[in-house]
Amino acid sequence: MNKPVKVTCFKQVHNIVTAAAQCRQEISVQDLKGAVADAKSILGLMNLDFSQPVEIFGEDPTEVEHVYNAVRH
Repeated sequence: MNKPVKVTCFKQVHNIVTAAAQCRQEISVQDLKGAVADAKSILGLMNLDFSQPVEIFGEDPTEVEHVYNAVRH
């Protein structure tokens, strides 16, 4: 399952990592340039281009939705 989201501040990146850390399955984030990072890795996420929307994806739709909702709040 993929969920596009616009990340506009570092707090949202932190929220991705915090929410992903609660997930059992692997959650990843991909930018429009095709770079992919483990959502549980703050350093990995900092290498992505957040000037455009990114996609949160993983195998478990419930966990992807959990991470997506953490960014939206």
